[in-house]
Amino acid sequence: MADKSSIEWTEATWNPVTGCDRVSSGCDNCYALTLSKRLKAMGAEKYQNDGDPRTSGPGFGVTTHQGALDQPRRWRAPRVVFVNSMSDLFHAKVPIAFVKDVFDVMRETPQHTYQILTKRSLRLSRMAEKLDWPTNVWMGVSVEDASALERVDHLRTVPAAVRFLSCEPLIGPLDGIDLHDIGWVIAGGESGANYRVMDINWARGIRDDCRDAGVPFFFKQWGGRTPKQLGRELDGRLWDEMPRRAV
Repeated sequence: MADKSSIEWTEATWNPVTGCDRVSSGCDNCYALTLSKRLKAMGAEKYQNDGDPRTSGPGFGVTTHQGALDQPRRWRAPRVVFVNSMSDLFHAKVPIAFVKDVFDVMRETPQHTYQILTKRSLRLSRMAEKLDWPTNVWMGVSVEDASALERVDHLRTVPAAVRFLSCEPLIGPLDGIDLHDIGWVIAGGESGANYRVMDINWARGIRDDCRDAGVPFFFKQWGGRTPKQLGRELDGRLWDEMPRRAV
């Protein structure tokens, strides 16, 4: 777990699960897959399990870490915590019993606000009624282009305090996206050696849809070879809107 995170929309990361598998075009240049390979080579304990080379890679096999569950309890000062920045909590290889363990920790540490992102929205929707959703959990889905819009419909069925979208890496337009029952939207371009360029009108379209719907909008980055290469301004300003945290 990182006490501080360079991700602009969170403050810390917590990884009780590591590893994943590609499921859509948004995964093509996955930063976590590349980082896991590097961490395995460095001998990092959590990244020694390899995934299927067709969909995953070295150090990126899905692995649960029982010993990491208690880490948020050691943080007394409130933090905004991105859960599983190096995995997907709703991956089919993560047992529901372990998902419930993660939710128990989040419920028992109400001083923190937890942000969870998934591309496995169907499993999320099917599992949601079996989970006890505390008010300090924000649940989101990744929506990289129009082919992923079904994930938004799945998310709407989840009784999270805040439902949010991460339109990053944004690799296609999402014109007229339905933001009913959505409480926050993040958008951003791809970064890395093989990054795909984001059209400015894709970002403007999401921003304008958010403004029309009264939904907070957060523009994370333009992307480039490095995340910060092209900056964060959209039409001459920063967009750092966020939902209110539960009190």
